[in-house]
Amino acid sequence: MVNISFFDFDGTITQSDTFTPFIYRTVDPKRLKWGKLMLLPYIVGYKLGFISGSVIRSKIFKSGFQGANAALLRKAALEYSQNDLPQVIRPNAMQQIDWHLAQGDKVVVISASIDVYLKPWCKLHGLDLICNEIEENHGVLTGMYKHQDCSGIIKKNRILENYNLSDFEEVYVYGDTIEDREMLSLGTKRFYQWQEVANDFFA
Repeated sequence: MVNISFFDFDGTITQSDTFTPFIYRTVDPKRLKWGKLMLLPYIVGYKLGFISGSVIRSKIFKSGFQGANAALLRKAALEYSQNDLPQVIRPNAMQQIDWHLAQGDKVVVISASIDVYLKPWCKLHGLDLICNEIEENHGVLTGMYKHQDCSGIIKKNRILENYNLSDFEEVYVYGDTIEDREMLSLGTKRFYQWQEVANDFFA
């Protein structure tokens, strides 16, 4: 039997968040300024811990991209994937991914970031992907995701929907925030911020 490994992306594979820089790179400055004003109560609530990352990400995505041209976004996302993502990838993360691939393990990136820039990156490295998928209608973005925000319990549920973990000898899981807690609970080997942790770490 082979093993399977699940890697969170932002903060685990990367040294930093990739969603926010992508927003600043692609959203029109006037729209960005207006969005910041409209979302200020949510941003404050998030910083104070009253609003989840899942809620604020969805609000920001809708504010920035509702009504936008999907083809133009995908073009910008491909450039972002090729030019910007390599600058923030952790060398130790790629070494661990390469180690799994060399063993013949299946490697899956699971992230609350969006598919338009994660898909090209994962395809380049031969990795499976579960993430937030943007919704479009006749080439125009609706501002919504196809599924619920891929964080917390949703990460765990989408793993179980897509993979039968009993088919694998070991299940490796790598995460770095509390949003990865439920996903980490699936692992036979769990790594939180690159340190192996016990089964009851989040108990």
